[in-house]
Amino acid sequence: MTNKKLKVVLAYSGGLDTSIILKWLQTEYDAEVVTFTANLGQGEEIEPARAKAEMLGVSPENIFIEDLREEFVRDYVFPMFRANAVYEGDYLLGTAIARPLIAKRQIEIARAVGADAVCHGATGKGNDQVRFELGYYALEPDIRVIAPWREWPYASRDALIDFAEKHQIPIATDKRGDAPFSIDANLLHSSSEGKVLEDPAVEAPEYVHQRTISPEDAPDTPTVVTIDFDRGDPVAIDGQRLSPAALLTALNKLGHDNGIGRLDLVENRFVGMKSRGVYETPGGTILLAAHRGIESITLDGGAMHLKDELMPRYASLIYNGFWFSPEREMLQAAIDHSQSQVSGQVRVKLYKGNAMVIGRSSSASLYDHDLVTFEEGSGKYDHRDAAGFIRLTALRLRTLAQRKARLKS
Repeated sequence: MTNKKLKVVLAYSGGLDTSIILKWLQTEYDAEVVTFTANLGQGEEIEPARAKAEMLGVSPENIFIEDLREEFVRDYVFPMFRANAVYEGDYLLGTAIARPLIAKRQIEIARAVGADAVCHGATGKGNDQVRFELGYYALEPDIRVIAPWREWPYASRDALIDFAEKHQIPIATDKRGDAPFSIDANLLHSSSEGKVLEDPAVEAPEYVHQRTISPEDAPDTPTVVTIDFDRGDPVAIDGQRLSPAALLTALNKLGHDNGIGRLDLVENRFVGMKSRGVYETPGGTILLAAHRGIESITLDGGAMHLKDELMPRYASLIYNGFWFSPEREMLQAAIDHSQSQVSGQVRVKLYKGNAMVIGRSSSASLYDHDLVTFEEGSGKYDHRDAAGFIRLTALRLRTLAQRKARLKS
C-alpha cells in the first residue's frame, strides 16, 4: 500500500517569496503543488508566473491563472462601498477586501483537483494570515492549512536567498539586497509597508507612491467628472456606462492625475500591534465621496444615521477577515436594502488631492426645495409647529434641571 502524495493549492504570485514557498513545499512535504495566480488588477504582468511554475516542476494542468478583476470589483469592492466602509477613520480596506476572493478561489480549486491542503505566503506578524485562513475555514472547515512563515526555520532574507540559490530559483538583481519596502496592490489600491517606512515620525519618500502623482504636481485646473449610480453602485462616468472593473480603472486614472487618494496611516492590526502603512486608493477615494453625495439626497436621515453607526463594525469585520461570517452577511443585507433608491448622478471636482462633491441630482431625491427655502414656501411647513416640538424634546432636560435646582435649595 503506497502513501498518497500530499496535494497543496498555493496562492502563487510568481515572485521570489512564493517561488521559494513552492520549492519548500516540494522539498519539505514532498508535495504535489497546484499554483493559483489571481489577476486582481495589481498592475503587473502575471502570465510569467506560468513559466516560472513550470520551471519549478509544476505540471501544466496544475497551474491556474485567472482574471478576477470584474468579480473582485462587482462582488467585493462595490458591496463594501455601499457601506461607505472606512477602518479607523481613514483606511479604505484595499488589501483586506481582496483576501476573501483569493481564499474562495483557492478552496474551489482545491475541491476541483482533490487537494488535501491550501497554502499562503502571509507572514506570522500580519493580518493577512488571519484573513486567508478565516476564509478557508469558513468555506471548507476541515481543510489543512500550511503557513510556511510560521513553520520554516528561515529567519532572515539572506537565509531565503541561500535557499533560492541552492534550488536554482532565479533571483532578480534587485532582490539580492533588502527591498526598501514591501508592496501589495490590486485594482482598488496599493499598500507599502516595512523597512524605510517603519519609523512613523519620518515622512515617506516620494518614490514609495505607486498609484498617484504628488498633489503639488497635479494640474492647476480642476477636473469635473459626473458619476451615475444605480441602487448604490456606480454605473457610468460622464455618461458612459462601464463594467465595474473598467469604471474603477477609469476612476483610478482620474485620481492618479489629480494626486487623489494618498494615506499615511498607523493602524491597529488584528494580531495586536500597530503598523505604519502608506496606502493609495485614487479611484476609491473619489467613489466614496460620490457615493456619500448621492446618499445625501436619496437616503432617509434615520437610515443614513443608522448606516453610519453600523459602518465601523462592518469595516472591522472586513479588516479582521470575517467576510464570510453571518454577522457581515446580516449587515450587508441591511446595507443593500438601504440602497434601493440610491440612484442618480453626482458631480465631483478633482483638484490637487481633493475630491469635492459639487452637485447631486436624482429622480428619487428627498430634498424638497419648498420645505428648506428661506423664502416663502408652499405652506408645507408651519414655523409655529416647532415650538411644541422643542418643548417636548426638552422635557427631560427641563425635568433634570428642576430637580437640580430643588436639591440645591
